[in-house]
Amino acid sequence: MDTCFEEFEAYLRYERNYSEYTLTSYAHSLKAFELYFKTLDESISWKTVTTDVVRSWMMSMLESGLSPAGVCPKLSAVKSFYRFLLRRKKVEVDPAYCVIAPKKSKPLPYFIREKEMDCLLDAIEFPNTFEGVTSKAVVTMLYSTGMRAAELLNLNLADVDLGRALVTVWGKRNKQRSIPMIEELKKNVEIYLRAREFFLEGRVNVDAFFLDPNSGRRLSYARLRAIVRDALSGVTTQSKRSPHVLRHSFATSMLNNSADLQSVKELLGHESLSTTAIYTHTTFEELKKMYNQAHPRA
Repeated sequence: MDTCFEEFEAYLRYERNYSEYTLTSYAHSLKAFELYFKTLDESISWKTVTTDVVRSWMMSMLESGLSPAGVCPKLSAVKSFYRFLLRRKKVEVDPAYCVIAPKKSKPLPYFIREKEMDCLLDAIEFPNTFEGVTSKAVVTMLYSTGMRAAELLNLNLADVDLGRALVTVWGKRNKQRSIPMIEELKKNVEIYLRAREFFLEGRVNVDAFFLDPNSGRRLSYARLRAIVRDALSGVTTQSKRSPHVLRHSFATSMLNNSADLQSVKELLGHESLSTTAIYTHTTFEELKKMYNQAHPRA
């Protein structure tokens, strides 16, 4: 079976392009499972493991206090290994096939309330520098379009059409979608582009839409995080202040203002409506909180 482990590792490394971290995690999970079934009965081998053994291992981890989120990757490693063994005809049956992983509870998305975003974009003054202009354009772009951080960072000049007030976004798996630009965003983008042109005088022009105010190169994710964190710190004390929070805020605000779920799905670039539907839970939580505060009998 040692040879099978080596072949499985090579398969994950070279054919699936798994990271070193994932390879190490898989190896630890397989060793843990082997230790478990050998503890049950020394005569059990990978070939004689039954579905009941796999299921009891999963239950033992849950009963020991490990969360579903911690159990699922371990079970996934065993399932993946048995699929590999079955394809290589090293085993005749896959005992892990029928074992259903425990459901992971999805935390509700963090978002910034509309009045806090209004305060940030209307009341708070951004510095009248290229850095300040960039920060306001970045925050407005994220909140007004709901695009992902990676999508914003990959924007090129050709992707922003001020004439038609459209932003062309290249999403996951290189899928393209167009997002309308509201007047406020268009205005902030025009201000940014003028400042960008002045900033680039004497420098080599680049295709990247958003530039790092220090280096003049394409904005990095680290820099983007810092811009959003600093901006949101002025209006909220919540710990989560990442670019993705503005994407959540966009979706929540759209649904709170009567946008239909399908339209929000298309704007966000989600493949499944169920992914978008999590924001309806968020708005319901807000509604429930307001109800509990306002109803005299609550």
